[in-house]
Amino acid sequence: MKAINRRQAFALGGGFVMLTLMPMTADAEVSNDAAKWIEKFTGGKQPVKGKIALDLPEIAENGNTVPLSLTVESPMTTESYVKEVMILADGNPNAGVATLMFTPVSGKAEASIRIRLAATQNVVAIAKMSDGALFTEQKTVKVTIGGCGG
Repeated sequence: MKAINRRQAFALGGGFVMLTLMPMTADAEVSNDAAKWIEKFTGGKQPVKGKIALDLPEIAENGNTVPLSLTVESPMTTESYVKEVMILADGNPNAGVATLMFTPVSGKAEASIRIRLAATQNVVAIAKMSDGALFTEQKTVKVTIGGCGG
């Protein structure tokens, strides 16, 4: 058995690390999964444009922290309220950004969060109402410095 020196051990270790990380990187770049997220959330039903006010900057200088505010028009009563809002970024390696849950006790269906965007892309919000109705809104955000490794 031949002894290896420290430099060779580091090179071998680095090679193993690269081999294990390469498949994960390749899978992330193959395709965006926005359509799968939408299909799962909507059950194949087509959302209608409206009822959602989506506030995002037109240009985000840093994709690591992009402010997003949304409001969904709803009386928020036990008979009629917003159950969930899913937020997607169709240009991120993983499209799912957040799913917000509401109840009539929430009073209002609104939220403010910060999201990460890899590059210039569309941000989509889909609201699911208590009666099963679906509403959507979409905004394009131009990103100068990507936040997902870009």
